[in-house]
Amino acid sequence: MKIFTSKQIHELDRYTIEHEPISSIDLMERAAIALTKEITNRWDTETPMVAFAGPGNNGGDALAVTRLLRDKGYKAVAYLFNVKGSLSPDCQENCERLRKKSKDALVEVTREFEPPQLTRETVVIDGLFGSGLNKPLGGGFAAMVQYINNSEATVVSIDVPSGLMTEDNTFNVRQNIIRADLTLTLGMKKLCMMFAENHDFIGDLEVLDIGLSQVFIENTPAAYSILEDNEVRSHLRQRSDFAHKGTMGHALLIAGKYGMAGAAVLAAKACLRSGVGKLTVHTPQKNNDILQISVPEAIIHHDLDTNCFTKTVETGPYSAIGIGPGIGTEGSTEIALLGQIRNTRIPMVLDADALNILATNRSWLQQLPEGAIMTPHPRELDRLIDATPTSDYDRLMRARDLAQRLHAYIILKGHHSALCLPDGQIIFNSTGNSGMATAGSGDVLTGIITGLLARGYAPKEAAMLGMYLHGLAGDNAARVLGKESLVASDIILYLPKAMLQTQIS
Repeated sequence: MKIFTSKQIHELDRYTIEHEPISSIDLMERAAIALTKEITNRWDTETPMVAFAGPGNNGGDALAVTRLLRDKGYKAVAYLFNVKGSLSPDCQENCERLRKKSKDALVEVTREFEPPQLTRETVVIDGLFGSGLNKPLGGGFAAMVQYINNSEATVVSIDVPSGLMTEDNTFNVRQNIIRADLTLTLGMKKLCMMFAENHDFIGDLEVLDIGLSQVFIENTPAAYSILEDNEVRSHLRQRSDFAHKGTMGHALLIAGKYGMAGAAVLAAKACLRSGVGKLTVHTPQKNNDILQISVPEAIIHHDLDTNCFTKTVETGPYSAIGIGPGIGTEGSTEIALLGQIRNTRIPMVLDADALNILATNRSWLQQLPEGAIMTPHPRELDRLIDATPTSDYDRLMRARDLAQRLHAYIILKGHHSALCLPDGQIIFNSTGNSGMATAGSGDVLTGIITGLLARGYAPKEAAMLGMYLHGLAGDNAARVLGKESLVASDIILYLPKAMLQTQIS
């Protein structure tokens, strides 16, 4: 699913109007019907409905919804803020339609405003401003937003919560943004909806299909997209009936200093479950018995040091390498990591302590081979870029810039993990849940991606499939075990089901 910018959304509306063809007022009516259906499915006719409509098309949507609710027997009233005496044509048309329907259903505010009482039973329909907003709210509209937010009413926002800009809210005034309980967005998700910092404004999110032009959507490039099941399936490879372990790749994992053998175990088990033919784990000798017992399918390769990673590994026999889970940041490990990076000519995944080491030796980033995959969580990324981003949007743009500069693939982990590609595109993951916010979850992701790389998937494919399968396995685990009790090994346990769901065989 593509994510368009606010400018592209406007172009999509215009293209739909011109090529369906359909009038703009009829397209607005189509949106209002979809919005009304969702609202009436959730609340009965005894629920008092109060709509706040701005002077633009978002306000026109709110007025049309109010009219349709009245048609269905709801006690709905709309407050239209026309303080400048200038409404968009479609908003003006819906104003007249609502006034004809019922005079007491519309209060037009031109100067003084006496706000209605909003109780716990009230549903507020927020139609003040939509996806075209490009600056923070101020004045009377900011006061109106704060009045709504301070009430006990349930708030339903049309398209986007008023005051929230579609992409970048770095310098927005957050107290002047509607805090919706439910956002009914039209056509597709907006970029702002992918960021954790905006969740409190958006609430529950539903995407409503209003029949926008599929031709435009399919033929218009987008810098952002959401990875979904159908795209995952299109990248999957069918396992040959004549496959053997020698044709399914040989992965190398460098993981686990003494005391952190668990990180190596989790990454190794996940790697094997990804379908790789063989796996070698390079780890300190003190971890030998733990690995041999926990992961009997893996080959164990000992480091010269009994406690940590100090010796680079010749990568000739291997198809891909994953490095970082639990290796520590000792000085000898730092030097070994640099040597490993310089001497590696196979696809590479770097995570955890490998990223922490690079963050304290940022000049070494230039030594990374093109196509390397890095999987930082937000704080690891901040250390890599030596900055404290001012917003989630700012952090994502910095991750994108780093991926472009290094010609690397960066998975910025989170609820909507974002894969930043070397060409500047960003792909958000659609699977995963908060139960996966647990120690070792990242080690599992490293193992999965390393296994997919070793099987022969290109870095982009391995990164996309890895984060999707990782999240899907976590979703499967959460459905059975719940989010609160989920641990990283549960993700591995439910990885085979995720593989079956995406038809890997």
